[in-house]
Amino acid sequence: MKELVLKIKNVVKELFDVDVMPEVTPAPKNTGADFSSNVAMKLAGILKQNPRQVAEQLADKFDDITVEIAGPGFLNFTLSDKYFAGKIDDLVRDFDGNVANDAFANKTVICEFSDPNPFKVLHVGHLYTSIVGDSIARLFEYAGAKVVRANFGGDVGLHVGKTMWALLKSGAKEFTIEDIAAKYIEGTQAYEDDEAAQQEIVAINKQVYEIAEKDLHDSELAEVYWKGRELSYQYFEDFYHRIGVKFDKYYPESTVAGRGLTEVKKGLEQGVYETSDGAVVYRGDEKLGLHTRVFINKEGLPTYEAKDVGLIYTKWDDYHFDKSVVITANDIVDYMKIVLASVGEMNPELPERTTHLTHGHVKLQGSVKMSSRKGNFLKAVDVLNMISEELKNEYDSEDEKIVLGATKYAFLKYKMGGDIIFDPKESVKMTGNSGPYLLYASLRAKKVLEKVTVKSGNWQENFAETEKNLIKKIVQYRDVLAEAVAEMAPHKICAYLYELAQEFSRFYENCPVVGNEFEYGRAKITAAYAKTMLHGLNILGIEVPKEM
Repeated sequence: MKELVLKIKNVVKELFDVDVMPEVTPAPKNTGADFSSNVAMKLAGILKQNPRQVAEQLADKFDDITVEIAGPGFLNFTLSDKYFAGKIDDLVRDFDGNVANDAFANKTVICEFSDPNPFKVLHVGHLYTSIVGDSIARLFEYAGAKVVRANFGGDVGLHVGKTMWALLKSGAKEFTIEDIAAKYIEGTQAYEDDEAAQQEIVAINKQVYEIAEKDLHDSELAEVYWKGRELSYQYFEDFYHRIGVKFDKYYPESTVAGRGLTEVKKGLEQGVYETSDGAVVYRGDEKLGLHTRVFINKEGLPTYEAKDVGLIYTKWDDYHFDKSVVITANDIVDYMKIVLASVGEMNPELPERTTHLTHGHVKLQGSVKMSSRKGNFLKAVDVLNMISEELKNEYDSEDEKIVLGATKYAFLKYKMGGDIIFDPKESVKMTGNSGPYLLYASLRAKKVLEKVTVKSGNWQENFAETEKNLIKKIVQYRDVLAEAVAEMAPHKICAYLYELAQEFSRFYENCPVVGNEFEYGRAKITAAYAKTMLHGLNILGIEVPKEM
């Protein structure tokens, strides 16, 4: 469609010396055409001519395209089989070159996502944002960007104080990540119910800040803290390796808290922030119509807000990014507006280059919102185990690539924003809009190509309807990719691949490839399809197994 827009634009310029951006849409089905445009009617007003006369002049200027004039001057375009055959030849010869996008060439994009807190276990929300964040990062890489995958986590803060209090109370010298998760719940309960415990936790929290900032190791508290932090990060790395996500940079909160304090104090002097009851706050209620937030608490410690300020400045110092994408759950939309607004008063360029993407919560059918604080959450590893169990029950398969393909596609096919109801049984079905269906559809093309013997020849003169429909869908891929990059929307790739697989299924049923008189051309169509599926699945972070 974009090629046709450009072609029409050039023809108009050549004929009438007029610059116009024509509108092109899919043609109504009853016309039998591929595309339609009202450009002749737009030009008629400019040229003071009859629109059908304008349409007739335009219609004579297109090769490999049949142009019919309808109604008062609509142009209906039907692309020739020769045109489509040429497109398939191009894709088979140089697929990457013919779907390339340079929208972010020579630009640095930092994608921050997942962001789990040490001293807690990964829950399903972390799995979701890890999968979506990696796919968005892959979109930017496809568009030519140098991408930095960043991970920000709270290695200091009240949640650490709660966990450390419970661990110290237990007296345990050896513990696991699961023990840490249990102690966080225990410490949270004590903090809420026991005033004496709350005071002890607050005191421990202040000590933890000093331990992390000064790299202290000479106390029982320090020994337990560093062991817990090391366990947490190794646990994260092991899990990310399992799902095929790799981070370039970890930003523990302790490494940016000091920078946050410095910048907020500067902002206080400039009047960006103000003091209130011993704390430093930003008046989001007065400036944004939202609410006031504390950036430095009464104890002089940076809050999450100040740490995020420090993170923004540290990322800028490290990478001087052209674009920073931050992906979180949607319950901190207003929080991030306030943080970015406060930074914007000091350095407007940073929030201008920052995009905050948000997503809903992942729930099982009938479940309530989950909380690690309450201990009623679904762990990330539980999701993979559920998928694995369903595959084993349904197909006697435990292939990890299929498990990951099913899981990733189950999350990525939804547009970001709303809550997701996750159904393990639906996600492993070999029919319908699922990861395993796409994997099977990709492998089926590979099996066909392995049997092809005709390596040279000529295209048939006329395509069957199912052939042409599949080719049209394949040729759309570049435009779909461009939309997905511009909107940071992996779900558009999912929707396209599902439609593409359906078109291939119809082609497979109606147009035999191997041993057919048209084997040469149909094999090329199949090859272009296979390359498209593989490329699209790769952007989703999904690897195709050897067998299913």
